[in-house]
Amino acid sequence: MEKTDFIYYINMAEDLKNISVYETSACGNKLARLNGFRKVENTVEITVDPEKKGQKIEGFGGSFTQSSAWLFSKLGKANQKKVTEAYFGASGARYSMTRTHMASCDFSLYNYTYAPVKGDKALRHFSIEEDQKYLIPMIKAAQAVSEDGFKIISSPWTAPPWMKDNNSWCGGKLRPEYHSTWAAFFSRYLKAYQKEGIPVWGITVNNEPLGNDSNWEIMHFTPQEMNHFVAEYLGPELKEKFPKLNILGFDQNRGDELRDWADAMFGDKKAAKYYDGTAVHWYGSTYEVFPENLNYVRNKSPEKLIIQTEACIDAQVPVWQDDAWYWSKKATDWGYEWAPEENRHLHPKYVPAFRYARDMIGCLNSGVHGWIDWNMILDRQGGPNWAKNWCIAPVIADIENDEVYFTPLFYVITHFSRFIRPGAVRLDCTISTGSITEVAAAENPDGSVAVVLFNPDSKSRNIKLHIRGKKVDLSIKKKALQTVIIPKNQIFNS
Repeated sequence: MEKTDFIYYINMAEDLKNISVYETSACGNKLARLNGFRKVENTVEITVDPEKKGQKIEGFGGSFTQSSAWLFSKLGKANQKKVTEAYFGASGARYSMTRTHMASCDFSLYNYTYAPVKGDKALRHFSIEEDQKYLIPMIKAAQAVSEDGFKIISSPWTAPPWMKDNNSWCGGKLRPEYHSTWAAFFSRYLKAYQKEGIPVWGITVNNEPLGNDSNWEIMHFTPQEMNHFVAEYLGPELKEKFPKLNILGFDQNRGDELRDWADAMFGDKKAAKYYDGTAVHWYGSTYEVFPENLNYVRNKSPEKLIIQTEACIDAQVPVWQDDAWYWSKKATDWGYEWAPEENRHLHPKYVPAFRYARDMIGCLNSGVHGWIDWNMILDRQGGPNWAKNWCIAPVIADIENDEVYFTPLFYVITHFSRFIRPGAVRLDCTISTGSITEVAAAENPDGSVAVVLFNPDSKSRNIKLHIRGKKVDLSIKKKALQTVIIPKNQIFNS
């Protein structure tokens, strides 16, 4: 047991008296608002500098998939309301940025496209009927409870097989004679969703263009091939008809390949004018954020966006109603067994809650503008999923018994999505004494400052938090995440 003395923060916070502190921890706190702290031996001093500002935040959230939407449709009305309120409502995570798939993906019940008729270059038979069964109703349910609204990014996994050189859902490339048709496909989709009352904020050109060993829907592009498609077809098509739409390139992992794509995307002047930014995923490692590569992209084109569009605990079947598992070093991902030998060290066993906390803080501090999780809901198998590549979602559903389990991952994401709002600006943080794995801060549009602290250690820490010459003394439990909210008048009033 650690030696501790109980001290109320109201007595410790001589300068900053009206702060709010929320904690999620391995000991059982789930966004608990703290009224007091225990003083411990280890002290960390952190300074937040409101004068040193970074990128503007677009938002945080998760993804609408057909798998999640089908499960949502099978839940009882009470649990549907519980899930939508938890993710989008005023009392919940207040997701502000989301993603969905354009036609089918691995987390669909089956393969489908909006243009099923072979050779239909004019797209006369284009229809989003499949999405109207499950996806669109779930999105509309979220819209109904979201007070501030949320952005949607749509990503295709593949063109219809008849447009590809291998005539398959998996693998292959877009045939040149269908470049124009495929660009028009995006327009038809965007117009159809607009008609449903669902505006799309951005698109990625193709999910994971480097491939997935053709285990599920994929369509391959080299950087040069994507540039050609964007510069000659997709960019002109979309920017004329949807001038406010954001077009994001790449949409895969953050390893060294990210630098190659940034060089190609922003080194091609004709294509670069159509790219509004870069989309990235986290699957290159279970612990490494790759800040050098993210900063390389930011420096390459500082006016462009970097959006983390996909993350999940992959290659794992969900653990049901066992919070301790999500705080223990037991999870692995695809790379634990299948990564090339030279990259195997990037995929050790890891703690799921730590992975989310570390990655979200690391992305913020590396210039990322938005961070999106993958499926919002999965079942106890980690599906449904036609490709059978099981994963974990923050919310797990047992539709047979009409039960939902909010895993610790849900609460970790909420520390960011609820308290760092769209339009917030990242602030620089420094750690002058002691050690803590990660800290990030942002100034919200209302002038309040949110500071997120992550302590993965097996011991609690005292925190001395400084901002504009004012200070507050706190402590954070072992294996815990905290968000500290400092009102505007506490920071800028003398």
